[in-house]
Formats: sequence, structure tokens, C-alpha cells
Amino acid sequence: MAEFNADPNRILVDLQQVNEIAQSFSGCLVPEDIARSVTSGLVEKFSSAMARLWILEPDQSALKLVASSGLSTRTDGRFGRVPIGAYKVGKIALNRVSFLSNNLPAESWVGDREWAIENNICGFAGYPLIASNRVLGVLAMFSCHALEPAFLEVLQTLCTIVTISLDTAIKYHQQSASSPHPRFDELVLSDQLATILSQARFTLVGTEKQFEPAIVYGFLKVAEVLSKMNCSYGRLVYGNDFVSLDGIVPLTNEIDELKRLCDRMFPNALQIEPSPDRNMIQVLLKIPTVESSVLSEREIEILRLLTQGFRDRDIADQLIISESTVKFHLNNVMSKLKSRTRYQAIYQSIVQGWI
Repeated sequence: MAEFNADPNRILVDLQQVNEIAQSFSGCLVPEDIARSVTSGLVEKFSSAMARLWILEPDQSALKLVASSGLSTRTDGRFGRVPIGAYKVGKIALNRVSFLSNNLPAESWVGDREWAIENNICGFAGYPLIASNRVLGVLAMFSCHALEPAFLEVLQTLCTIVTISLDTAIKYHQQSASSPHPRFDELVLSDQLATILSQARFTLVGTEKQFEPAIVYGFLKVAEVLSKMNCSYGRLVYGNDFVSLDGIVPLTNEIDELKRLCDRMFPNALQIEPSPDRNMIQVLLKIPTVESSVLSEREIEILRLLTQGFRDRDIADQLIISESTVKFHLNNVMSKLKSRTRYQAIYQSIVQGWI
């Protein structure tokens, strides 16, 4: 695991600004509006010379430029529609691999080298936006200064959030276009669940509440799987400090799909109870709505020291533990938060208010 050597104050500011960008499109179900919030946020908060976001067209043959901020705000120019595999942006989508450069004018693939030189562009970062092995689009950022490795990790964190929001919005519009039901954004959660579980006897216990989009989206996806399993009974319960969805379904192979979905979106929140004859099962998804830290005091203490610029060996000296113990705690943190990097773990902890 690489050590966290970057300027801690700069990293904290960057992560907080990523959070502000994410908040600007939280709950948004319009892909173009999400894209514009992202590109304008990169320009305003990170002094990006230009930021652009392309979304894959329905026939998956080309990328459509839906947002451009900074030096150019046009979306209908030369790169308004990029075939998959064409130019660097199309290759990023085709190969599903990010591309980074801090000497853009010298790159052989640059489409307009004179533009890069004239505007003093040297840094470029292009990221594929991938959800469940599906390419949704590409985010690109152009900079007048070199992009530091630490910032690229922060940018990757933003891409992860953007991908989840775009995937939700795109699926919502696909569902709305083919559904005779009322627009989902006009319905409360219980109505949305009742619509999906229309074949089941559905009840509501408690008073309707508002939740983060991620919770709403997760419950809707769980309801979709329950519907596929021919759910005969469903119940949404609003408690003082939790919200739960339970249902009764036949025991089928879809139970494995339900488990994978909940493990990904709501780890350790799914309970399954077979009926006495084992032909039916009761499933219960219960989510706490008063967020408490899943991290131990020691793990939070180590994260705080990381944000203050301490390296692993410095943390070990300060806490009078071994360096391997520090790494052990950090591995636990990343496992608990489902984070791929320390940057993502710190970001999630900041968002939850734990550090």
C-alpha cells in the first residue's frame, strides 16, 4: 500500500470541494444537469482550464458531449460527437482505461496542438465512467499546470460518485420512457415501492420521511429484484432511527442476485429467514437512518493523523504501535468502507462527519 505523502491540508480541501460538487447534483435525475454540475465544479473549484463530459449514446456507437465548461462551453463543435475508438476520448471509452498526461502539446494524439500551446495547457486527465462493466461516458479535464498524483486520486473519487449518479439518472429515464406509471420523482418512496411491487400486498408503517438518493435508489433496486421473485407481500417500515423493507418471496435462484445487490449497496443489512417448509423465505432489509461511525476509535484516530500529514511510521511512533499495526488498521478501514484507496476512505469519513 502506497504511503500518503501529499500535503494533508491540500488533500482535505480537495476532498471537501469534491463533496461540494457532489452535493450540487445530489438527487438529480437529469444526466445533462449532472454533467454540467461536474464540469462547472471542476472549473470553479479546481481552476481547471476546461472540463468536458461525454455520455455514451443509446446505440453505443459514439459519445455525445453533453457538458463543457471553461475555455469552451460549446457542445456542438468538432468533438460534439466522438465515435467509440476515435480520438483519445473515444479510445478511453473503448479500452476502459484512464489516461493522464502532464505534457499535452507533445502527445502525438492531440487533435489541436496549437490550441493547447496557445492556452498554455499542459495537464490532461481522462477517465472512463464505468458502472457494472458498462461504459456510461468519459470525463476529461484540461489544466494549465501539472496534475499531481494525489489530485488524480481525488479526481478518481469524484468520477466514482459521478458514475453512480449518472447510472441512476439514465436508468430512471429508461424506466420512465417505458412505464405507464407516474413520474417517479413525483412520488414518495412508499408509492415508488408500491408501483414496483404492484403484484404484492404492500403496506406502510410509520410516517413518510426523506432520505439520501443512494438509500432511495438502493431500496428501489431491491424492490425490483423482489418483484422478479414474485413477491407476495411487502412492507415498508419507518422507525425512529431506521427504515426497513421486508417481503415474502418463493425460494428461487434470484435470492443470490438479491444478496449480491445488498452486499454491494447495504453491507450486512439483509436478513433472510426460511419458512418452516423452506418453500418461501422472508427477507428484511434494515438501514439505520441515524448514521454512526462503523469505524473504531483507533481507526478514526489513524485517519485523522493521515490528514495531518503523518506517514505510517510516524503514526506508529506517535501511537506507540508497530507500523504493521497501522497498516492493519488502514486495511480494515478500507474493507469496512469498501474503499479502493486511502483517499476514498478519507473522503467517505469526511462526508459522514467522522473526521
